[in-house]
Amino acid sequence: MKTETKQSCLKRLGRIEGQVRGVARMVEDDRYCIDVMTQISAIRAALKRVEEEVLKDHVAHCVEHAIVSGKKDEQRKKIAELMDVLGRLQN
Repeated sequence: MKTETKQSCLKRLGRIEGQVRGVARMVEDDRYCIDVMTQISAIRAALKRVEEEVLKDHVAHCVEHAIVSGKKDEQRKKIAELMDVLGRLQN
Protein backbone atom coordinates (compact mmCIF):
# COMPACT_ATOMS: atom_id res chain seq x y z
CA MET A 1 0.00 0.00 0.00
CA LYS A 2 1.31 3.44 -0.91
CA THR A 3 2.34 5.56 2.06
CA GLU A 4 -0.18 8.33 1.32
CA THR A 5 -3.00 5.78 0.95
CA LYS A 6 -2.01 4.13 4.20
CA GLN A 7 -1.92 7.46 6.05
CA SER A 8 -5.26 8.53 4.58
CA CYS A 9 -6.89 5.23 5.54
CA LEU A 10 -5.49 5.34 9.05
CA LYS A 11 -6.76 8.90 9.48
CA ARG A 12 -10.23 7.93 8.26
CA LEU A 13 -10.27 4.81 10.43
CA GLY A 14 -9.35 6.89 13.47
CA ARG A 15 -12.33 9.15 12.82
CA ILE A 16 -14.56 6.12 12.32
CA GLU A 17 -13.33 4.68 15.61
CA GLY A 18 -14.39 7.91 17.32
CA GLN A 19 -17.77 7.76 15.62
CA VAL A 20 -18.30 4.19 16.84
CA ARG A 21 -17.43 5.21 20.40
CA GLY A 22 -19.90 8.09 20.05
CA VAL A 23 -22.66 5.72 18.94
CA ALA A 24 -21.92 3.46 21.91
CA ARG A 25 -22.36 6.47 24.21
CA MET A 26 -25.60 7.34 22.42
CA VAL A 27 -26.91 3.82 23.06
CA GLU A 28 -25.80 3.96 26.70
CA ASP A 29 -27.58 7.31 27.07
CA ASP A 30 -30.79 5.95 25.49
CA ARG A 31 -30.66 8.48 22.69
CA TYR A 32 -33.40 8.62 20.08
CA CYS A 33 -33.27 5.55 17.81
CA ILE A 34 -33.33 7.55 14.57
CA ASP A 35 -30.33 9.59 15.71
CA VAL A 36 -28.42 6.37 16.47
CA MET A 37 -29.37 4.94 13.07
CA THR A 38 -28.26 8.15 11.34
CA GLN A 39 -24.84 7.86 12.95
CA ILE A 40 -24.57 4.17 12.05
CA SER A 41 -25.34 5.09 8.44
CA ALA A 42 -22.58 7.71 8.51
CA ILE A 43 -20.13 5.11 9.84
CA ARG A 44 -21.06 2.69 7.07
CA ALA A 45 -20.53 5.41 4.45
CA ALA A 46 -17.13 6.28 5.94
CA LEU A 47 -16.08 2.62 5.92
CA LYS A 48 -17.18 2.38 2.29
CA ARG A 49 -14.84 5.26 1.42
CA VAL A 50 -11.93 3.48 3.12
CA GLU A 51 -12.84 0.30 1.28
CA GLU A 52 -12.83 2.14 -2.05
CA GLU A 53 -9.47 3.74 -1.31
CA VAL A 54 -7.88 0.38 -0.46
CA LEU A 55 -9.39 -1.18 -3.58
CA LYS A 56 -8.05 1.61 -5.82
CA ASP A 57 -4.60 1.15 -4.30
CA HIS A 58 -4.77 -2.61 -4.87
CA VAL A 59 -5.70 -2.19 -8.53
CA ALA A 60 -3.08 0.52 -9.07
CA HIS A 61 -0.29 -1.55 -7.58
CA CYS A 62 -0.94 -5.27 -7.14
CA VAL A 63 -3.08 -5.85 -10.21
CA GLU A 64 -1.00 -3.52 -12.36
CA HIS A 65 2.19 -5.26 -11.23
CA ALA A 66 0.75 -8.63 -12.24
CA ILE A 67 -0.20 -7.27 -15.66
CA VAL A 68 3.21 -5.69 -16.25
CA SER A 69 4.98 -8.85 -15.11
CA GLY A 70 3.66 -10.74 -18.12
CA LYS A 71 3.12 -13.83 -15.95
CA LYS A 72 -0.23 -15.29 -17.01
CA ASP A 73 -0.72 -17.29 -13.78
CA GLU A 74 -0.11 -14.20 -11.65
CA GLN A 75 -2.44 -12.13 -13.84
CA ARG A 76 -5.20 -14.72 -13.57
CA LYS A 77 -4.73 -14.96 -9.80
CA LYS A 78 -4.97 -11.19 -9.28
CA ILE A 79 -8.00 -10.85 -11.56
CA ALA A 80 -9.73 -13.76 -9.76
CA GLU A 81 -9.02 -12.10 -6.39
CA LEU A 82 -10.36 -8.80 -7.70
CA MET A 83 -13.54 -10.39 -9.04
CA ASP A 84 -14.06 -12.24 -5.75
CA VAL A 85 -13.68 -9.12 -3.63
CA LEU A 86 -15.90 -7.07 -5.96
CA GLY A 87 -18.57 -9.75 -5.61
CA ARG A 88 -18.37 -9.55 -1.82
CA LEU A 89 -18.46 -5.75 -1.82
CA GLN A 90 -21.83 -5.73 -3.57
CA ASN A 91 -23.52 -7.53 -0.68
